[in-house]
Amino acid sequence: MDEGSATHMNLAYDWSGDLLDLDAYLERIGYHGERAPTLDALRGLQRAHVTSIPFENLDPVLGVPVLLDLASVQGKLVRGGRGGYCFEHVTLFAAALERLGFRFTAMSGRVTLGSPKILPATHALLAVTAADDERLWLCDVGFGCGPLEPIELADGTEAEFDGWGFRLERRPGAQGFDDWWLHQRRDNGWLDRHTFTLNPQYPIDYVVGSHYVSTHPRSPFVQRPFVQQFSADRHHRLDATTWTTFRPDGSYTERKIAPDDLGRVLAEDFGITVSAEDLARLRDGLDRT
Repeated sequence: MDEGSATHMNLAYDWSGDLLDLDAYLERIGYHGERAPTLDALRGLQRAHVTSIPFENLDPVLGVPVLLDLASVQGKLVRGGRGGYCFEHVTLFAAALERLGFRFTAMSGRVTLGSPKILPATHALLAVTAADDERLWLCDVGFGCGPLEPIELADGTEAEFDGWGFRLERRPGAQGFDDWWLHQRRDNGWLDRHTFTLNPQYPIDYVVGSHYVSTHPRSPFVQRPFVQQFSADRHHRLDATTWTTFRPDGSYTERKIAPDDLGRVLAEDFGITVSAEDLARLRDGLDRT
């Protein structure tokens, strides 16, 4: 293989960690721990990321293209006062892990939430190895409601973080590719959240998946605002005008917001800043739902 071909092949695996403004990212998520590829750092980075950068799909609702080049992602999620959905979160987190020296595999999952149907693989997540620990860890930073920390990627693993419970299960799959299932504990038992395989994905695969969920007319992400903000003690979810707050013990409260309150709720409770023009368009859409 000549030098040009080798360079081209390497770019397919590149998550642009060298282009990340690491100081700005770590300041954005409020992480002040060690900058080394250790398990403690991985735990701290995931907890800081998932509790600082919200989940939101406002650009697809507005018809604005979702770009996954690192400059665009960090311009929006790090500097722009915005959140994003899983492909944006994982692109940013992967760049940080690459920059810090972690080894990882990007993967795609299928969101299930109890559905018997086979849905498209449109969820992004990572399997990560730390330099001081030989185990494989699932880092799911883009779902909008945790986990707060990585979960050991092993059959039967159960993990609890500040009262939020999770369980991993491996099931035999076709052609030797086992299916992994992530379950989340709810007040009435375990709910299967998504399934995935360890088949590696690359940046271009996320571009394809992101294009589908952000543009296809049947994608729920283009139909209404869906926003989440997560912390150790509560999970806020805004689905159109329905605002639900979940607690680790399974309890929850639900309320309706008026379209005129959308800007205040996004800014004060979800940490998202949108322009006056975009806010007006979002409110108009809520009035028609």
